[in-house]
Amino acid sequence: MLQVAIFGAGRISKIHSANLVRQQGVRLKYVVDVHAPSAAALASEHGAQVSDIDTVFADPEIAAVIIASSTDSHADLILRAAASGKHIFCEKPVDLTVERALVCADAVAKAGVTALIGFQRRYDPTFAALKARIDAGEIGVPEVLAITSRDPGAPPLDYIRSSGGIFKDMLIHDFDVFRWILDDEAVSVYATASVLTDPKVGEAGDADTTAVTIRTRKGRLCQINTSRRAAYGYDQRFEVLGSAGMLQAHNHRPTEVEAWTASGVATSLPENFFLERYRAAYAAEMAHFVAALIDGKPVRTTVADGLKALQLAQAAEVSWRERRIVEL
Repeated sequence: MLQVAIFGAGRISKIHSANLVRQQGVRLKYVVDVHAPSAAALASEHGAQVSDIDTVFADPEIAAVIIASSTDSHADLILRAAASGKHIFCEKPVDLTVERALVCADAVAKAGVTALIGFQRRYDPTFAALKARIDAGEIGVPEVLAITSRDPGAPPLDYIRSSGGIFKDMLIHDFDVFRWILDDEAVSVYATASVLTDPKVGEAGDADTTAVTIRTRKGRLCQINTSRRAAYGYDQRFEVLGSAGMLQAHNHRPTEVEAWTASGVATSLPENFFLERYRAAYAAEMAHFVAALIDGKPVRTTVADGLKALQLAQAAEVSWRERRIVEL
């Protein structure tokens, strides 16, 4: 029986813990969260115990930890897990600084533990199918990637102030998708950003709308547009133009029913938020992590991937604030 502990008892922890306990041969033993009622509720739901950080890392029965706590705790927990020889599933980002992420990458490598970083979009069935068709040569050589990523609304201002900013909090997923889909690395980044949805976002030192252009080592181009506001729902699309054609990945809807009448054609709005849109991706991600531990195989999204995405996010923020192209 694979014994696991989870750090965090918020909304993403609920998703991860529910997916974890569905895996055969796995038991959630501990739940750790600074908010005692949340920890107690989650532990009760899955027959686990409320515990603390020291107990988790001192328990030899714990083979792996899920880190789904606040971003500022990720690096410390990764380092303690590596030092304790425990495998790691950690939500993005690794940390808010590249320097600290490098320390984590080094510690994980030296400890020889498995560490998966939660870039769940790689596990989405639609996106994964598109990637497989690119790899099969269906559109020839990929040349241009265009990504649209828009939230239905901005998170609370308290969250924005501690999130590390839109590039590290929101676009870090898009930077990971860029590297994965094009199988290439950035050589230059140009980013611009505005405050268009709420002036208080700007007062908090952040932006809510961005446009990013990336050039790769192979000369390929990627354009990413993001917004914290989409009145119609959670907007997640991208398309890849290749030498022999194009592939597109569209939004998911609660139903695919269309109404055709004399007044027009109507469809459902996209899924409302990431928890619904990526429900299947989160389940596949956790199943992959557990299977990797049981079979001794490598995971698809590593600390190195987290580091690369963070480096791109940092470069994009520098580009925006200094109004210049950043070379990597």
